[in-house]
Amino acid sequence: MPSLAIVSTATTVQIHPLVLLSATDHYNRVAKDTKKRVVGALLGQHKGKAINVANSFAVPFEEDEKDPAVWFLDHNYIKAMSDMFKKVNGKIKTGTHLSGPKLRSNDLEVSEIFKRYNPNPMLVIANVKPNDVEIPTDAYFSIEEIKDDGTAATKTFMYVPSEIVAEEAGEIGVEHLLRDIKDNAVGTLSMRIGGQLSSLSELQGRLEEIRDYFEKIDSCQLPVNYQIIYNLQDIFDLLPNLESQFMVQAFSTNKRPTVTDVFV
Repeated sequence: MPSLAIVSTATTVQIHPLVLLSATDHYNRVAKDTKKRVVGALLGQHKGKAINVANSFAVPFEEDEKDPAVWFLDHNYIKAMSDMFKKVNGKIKTGTHLSGPKLRSNDLEVSEIFKRYNPNPMLVIANVKPNDVEIPTDAYFSIEEIKDDGTAATKTFMYVPSEIVAEEAGEIGVEHLLRDIKDNAVGTLSMRIGGQLSSLSELQGRLEEIRDYFEKIDSCQLPVNYQIIYNLQDIFDLLPNLESQFMVQAFSTNKRPTVTDVFV
């Protein structure tokens, strides 16, 4: 990972689907239906202002649920696995991922362990059981916070944005995996309705963000950004005219077989 001088709020963490699949699989094998967390090592490289995390591996980890100061992490295993991966790619660096969904008091100490292998490792909290359609990851870097009153500096986490990216091979693999996952308890119609509800929920969230943005402009809390205005205008121009005769006929034609299926 990058040195402390390079890391800033402009840094973006790019996480590949393989990392999420690995974290979820590790959680389901070790801590499913419990309050335990799982830990893994992230493997990636620094590319410009982005940190590309393409792989990971599980790490043996135990912590006392009653006393967060008591925990165990297998250092020897991390070193052995890191050395093995570096034989394949010498530029690869390590970080940490924890099953969330939130930070805990001992996460700073866990992150400090990985400084033995990387001067400035990042910490990614992966929500293995997300309840919404937002990105299930939060990325942080450990920094020293200097106080204005002259007291000793304290360590804290600095949040950096994260996104899910994939190369073409990764996208194809995820598509095939999702295609093979079938829930026999859920019918095709239920899946379609569930997908439409998720899409509408996401659309509502984006529209509310646009509304809040214009309200802040109206109250002089934010300056007018004409590039954003132009982008929104392009979006509105792409919206179809639902009152045109062609669109009315198309909706009617598509609605009839759907209503017939529901009736049957």
